[in-house]
Amino acid sequence: MKKRNIIIPLILVIAIAIAWFFISKRSSGNPIEFETIKVTKGNISNTVTATGTIQAITTVQVGTQVSGVIKKIYVDFNSRVKKGQLLAQLDETPLKAALSQSRAAVEAAQADLVYKKETYDRNKVLYEKQLISKADWDQAVYNYSTSKANLLSAQATNERNKVNLEYASIYSPIDGVVLNRAVDEGQTVAASFNTPTLFSIANDLTRMQVQANVDEADIGQVKMQEHVEFTVDAYPDQSFNGTVTQIRLQPVVTNNVVTYTIIIEAPNPDQKLMPGMTATANIYTSEIKDVLTIGNKALRFNPDQKTISVMMKGKSLPENNNSQKRKGRNNMTDKDKNQSEGEANKAAFVWVKRGTDFFRARIETGLSDGSNTEIKSGLNEGDDVVASATVVGKNSAPAATERSPFMPQRRPTQRTPSPRR
Repeated sequence: MKKRNIIIPLILVIAIAIAWFFISKRSSGNPIEFETIKVTKGNISNTVTATGTIQAITTVQVGTQVSGVIKKIYVDFNSRVKKGQLLAQLDETPLKAALSQSRAAVEAAQADLVYKKETYDRNKVLYEKQLISKADWDQAVYNYSTSKANLLSAQATNERNKVNLEYASIYSPIDGVVLNRAVDEGQTVAASFNTPTLFSIANDLTRMQVQANVDEADIGQVKMQEHVEFTVDAYPDQSFNGTVTQIRLQPVVTNNVVTYTIIIEAPNPDQKLMPGMTATANIYTSEIKDVLTIGNKALRFNPDQKTISVMMKGKSLPENNNSQKRKGRNNMTDKDKNQSEGEANKAAFVWVKRGTDFFRARIETGLSDGSNTEIKSGLNEGDDVVASATVVGKNSAPAATERSPFMPQRRPTQRTPSPRR
């Protein structure tokens, strides 16, 4: 009986001790759960997206100046050619016949001119002696002048036939690669109204260009020599680099949508890029590398006074160093004040967590890409910045929320007292 009286109180004491231990442990824990973001080094950039078509920098359409039948073709698709290399040969038979005919016409015109010249000289002597009439003399002058004109016309026709015969041999105007061959041997080409295209030759496929269309809302951000990265469907896992070399002023209107054409030059040493490929380009309008960055969520964290009190464990918030700046502001010149106001526009406050301590830090921000922002001063690499806080308890609720400055704020309602009866 005595043993039982001793065990029961002992069990009660142990249960009370265990309960006190868990209660005290729970009460000593942090009543707020935090989400923090580390300050890290990274790159921040803003881009403009555009789509376009890859083309060779220089592409020449080789045609023919004369009509005829293609007698021989010496190159094919993807053939590498040199400047002055023979590409194709037209049938020269009709051209040689025309040249022979024009030569004969020149000889006939020369013979006629000799005859008319002798007649002119003879009639001139007779006219001076008044042995022939004025009408006969005028006819001799006319015949002589006409004969000279006929000779010039025959010579011009003969020269044109010589050139046409030379045009029967089609040569490459540049060094390059044959992209397209539009004719076959035995095919007849007609050059009556326009010059038919026989070959398309690209000058150098180791350098390509992207002809991209930029929306009118974004064209103001694009500048010459800006860096560009683009991809093509043939190599989805590979990115290619380029540079903006031309911004064309002529607008392109398609279904009431206005775009502007820009030219992006890109190296192509492996010749993976082919003419006609569709490119999706990102034009880096602003870009900084290896700078301190932080997620924008941390910049939007704005705790209320109750949450601040819990975070600071009842301690008062330390004075910010801005008070000294305000005191010295009266001694600033107008230029210094303008610069200070410009800096204030980029100033922000964040909450930094170091161990179990919290403090508010004034920071200066720079470029932002919508997700991350550059930190110019106020934080160090590796700092933990509070992004959100949630009260832990029976009725858990967010301790602070992200509030947009553009959302309308609800005004507090004032209750008018009812008149006493």
